[in-house]
Amino acid sequence: MSPATRTDPFQAGNFLVNIEGIPASSFSEVSGLEAVIEVIDYRPGDFKQNSAQKLPGLNRYSNVTLKRGLTQDLSLWNWFNSVLTGTVVRTSVAITLLDQAENPVWVWKLQNAWPCRWSGPVLAANSGEVAVETLEICHEGLESLPPG
Repeated sequence: MSPATRTDPFQAGNFLVNIEGIPASSFSEVSGLEAVIEVIDYRPGDFKQNSAQKLPGLNRYSNVTLKRGLTQDLSLWNWFNSVLTGTVVRTSVAITLLDQAENPVWVWKLQNAWPCRWSGPVLAANSGEVAVETLEICHEGLESLPPG
């Protein structure tokens, strides 16, 4: 009997975020990679059973949240501020998961993305923690692509 091939899962801490039109930046966290298909209950008038047929409805995509240490780089704030002042700049965002050898293994692409919330750091006189800014991005589609 041959030994089973072991496939380890990828670690979540090695990733890149590329926002088209924004200078490269390092992020400490990405959350909200989620797609949901709404379920529609359908029951025709002549349906004899007491249960409904399940049909696919609209696709829904969760907002994606990015976190990074606050620096003098104002690119994320400027992108958000453009929406505040009435100019929505939609762009593509690619989130790439890397393996331990720094090779891309999974890519998620957000379509027509734009920032809908910005949060500044929690400031406390007795804290030694890094000041973190948070940017929430809404988008109109989530693709999973092969790397490259």
